[in-house]
Amino acid sequence: MTAIGHWVPGLRAATTYRREWLAKDLVAGLVLSTLLVPQGMAYAELAGLPPITGLYTSILCLIGYALFGPSRILVLGPDSSLGPMIAAVIVPIVGSGGDPAKAVALASMLALMVGVTMAVLGIAKLGFIADLLSKPTQIGYMNGLAVTILVGQLPKLCGFSVDADGLIGEAVAFVRGLADGEAVGAAVAVGVFTLAVILGLQRFLPKIPAVLVGVVAAIAATWVLDLGERGVKLVGALPKGFPPLTLPHASWSELGLLLAGAFGITLVSLTDTISTASAFAARTGQEVRGNQEMIGIGAANIAASFFQGFPVSTSGSRTAVAEQSGARSQLTGVVGAGLILLMLVFFPALLKDLPQPALGAVVIAASLSLADIPGTARLWRHRRTEFAVAMAAFLGVALLGVLPGIGVAVILSVLNVFRRLWWPYQAVLGRTTDVAGYHDVRSYPHAERMPGMVLFRFDAPLIFANARVFREQIRELAAADPAPRWIVIASEPITDVDTTASDMLEDLDEELNARGISLVFAEMKDPVRRKIDRYHLTRVIEPEHFFPTLEDAVAAYQALTGAQWTAPGADRQPRG
Repeated sequence: MTAIGHWVPGLRAATTYRREWLAKDLVAGLVLSTLLVPQGMAYAELAGLPPITGLYTSILCLIGYALFGPSRILVLGPDSSLGPMIAAVIVPIVGSGGDPAKAVALASMLALMVGVTMAVLGIAKLGFIADLLSKPTQIGYMNGLAVTILVGQLPKLCGFSVDADGLIGEAVAFVRGLADGEAVGAAVAVGVFTLAVILGLQRFLPKIPAVLVGVVAAIAATWVLDLGERGVKLVGALPKGFPPLTLPHASWSELGLLLAGAFGITLVSLTDTISTASAFAARTGQEVRGNQEMIGIGAANIAASFFQGFPVSTSGSRTAVAEQSGARSQLTGVVGAGLILLMLVFFPALLKDLPQPALGAVVIAASLSLADIPGTARLWRHRRTEFAVAMAAFLGVALLGVLPGIGVAVILSVLNVFRRLWWPYQAVLGRTTDVAGYHDVRSYPHAERMPGMVLFRFDAPLIFANARVFREQIRELAAADPAPRWIVIASEPITDVDTTASDMLEDLDEELNARGISLVFAEMKDPVRRKIDRYHLTRVIEPEHFFPTLEDAVAAYQALTGAQWTAPGADRQPRG
């Protein structure tokens, strides 16, 4: 059981389940199901699929994760951030208003591809791929996604539809529709009312299930005001019975398009899952098992794919609801799945009078929660470069589309890392009487200097990308008047030296030696020093010019020249 329990945490959880948890898990599952039903239907439509597929997806993904997921309370399901990505993949293939059965088949294949990819990454322990989306790019991407979803749902909120692609196209079409009088007054009223109820309760009474109250109020309005006769589109009765077993399928020509979308969905789902799991694990005292989380998410997607489901991810909001409702284990999710199934089997007409604008309101409320305005403002205040990265990711999603936006976000994250390696922070160091050690003279302008010696720190591995930057900075220091005799490199931040940098150091040392200047290293890490030895750099850089500490290097220079620390502007070239 130990080996099986490692790979199938649900079995281990069942054997260690505590009886006192049962009542709380049952109550939490009941509360959770009231949220899963309307959101599942709304997010299915966001993905361009029939509402019923959202319920099928919710049932199977919860069961799949309960078996293979390591977290006790993490809740999976259709997600507002994945909906536009799914639509961006399948709508171009089937066409706007195309065959729903074809769209469902493609979405199921997409879920299977995402599930297999996620499971393979988990088994191979490749969770670090989630780091391809940095926090600033995540913020920008989610902000762009929020605006895209919001604009895309406005026509539904107003009771009409538009035939346009892209944020700008949809916005223009929406405004044109309003100008042409296509909005249905009753639809606008019930949609805005539902949205106001959801946002108001979330703001002022967060413990009340806002989505459930909003949906019930919208159904009640349909009964009282006979909205169906006033031009408001209703969900209608759902298909009765258990989700049908259907093998995912797609043509070879479609697989390439699906694969590209699956990668983007996997990346977003993985990043969201790791961050959400970490947040809730910290609150409950659990450890995050990132690789097993990926296997759990993969199993959830695979399970959903065989029952007309579509890709799913972790839901922070639904997990929070489960936690607040007292959830103690994944039995909460199983109970939620069971209640949805009971509704489909015995009460499929329960939500037939739910107005479509109310579903639009549910999606719009979710889109608003995706936007991180405080986080964007914090980037503006604290780090303008990362703010620019976030805005570029935002524009990538808003102007190019959801899937290209993912590509833009990943590229920006990688380029931002490369930029830091390319132009790392560099500092000339001095000594202060107030703080021990040696410090950046830009932060301590009154720090003392050693005449004829420069202490220089380069805060990055020394590699091909920044070798030229390092060389030019050393040349600039060597060109000072009077010229230094020693340039001491504080090498602790230099965690690597590649062959390109090695060749540069050899040429640079010979160039400086010809001018009577020595290149000296202090505090170099042992693995880096071993690489220096393998490169045979000590043929040109004298072995005695490697010191274990900066203090040792300074002491050796003082012993050689008799120089003493002096205040800025008072240094002179020592005689020696």
